[in-house]
Amino acid sequence: MKQQKRLTRTEYSAGGIVFRRGLQGKEIAFLLDPFRKWTFAKGHIERDESVVRAAVREVKEELGLRQVRVVAPLGRIDWWFIERRGTAHSPRGARVHKFAYYFLMEVPPYTKLWAQKSELIRAVRWVPMIRALQVSAYQDVKPVLKRAIALLHRMQ
Repeated sequence: MKQQKRLTRTEYSAGGIVFRRGLQGKEIAFLLDPFRKWTFAKGHIERDESVVRAAVREVKEELGLRQVRVVAPLGRIDWWFIERRGTAHSPRGARVHKFAYYFLMEVPPYTKLWAQKSELIRAVRWVPMIRALQVSAYQDVKPVLKRAIALLHRMQ
């Protein structure tokens, strides 16, 4: 039997760890993804779009935000997975090496979040900074979150 070669793709995403200043201190925005895990807004970088512009666009769309200020880059993470469903970006069964660039972003105090249901985001919420590492579900994102928290501790 002839062995079928598996397609390998590389994908690039950008997103942000968004915070606001509240009466109880700094809070970080989380979204509940389609896999029922709490994480951060991110999405594909469009053709001819800069990484920063893609990050801001995705954060605004997925969290329902209007005003976002990029504070600092937080770095890049990468991981491998097999595409289960098939998307416009990769066919079902493809091996995907995904790179995601993250930025620390600030929104005005009292900003409300709105889940982008069309992207299967189940819920959104603000979490006190001191609880963010406990809420974050993906291990590969935690180093980026730790960098964000370190920066937030140094900020007034």
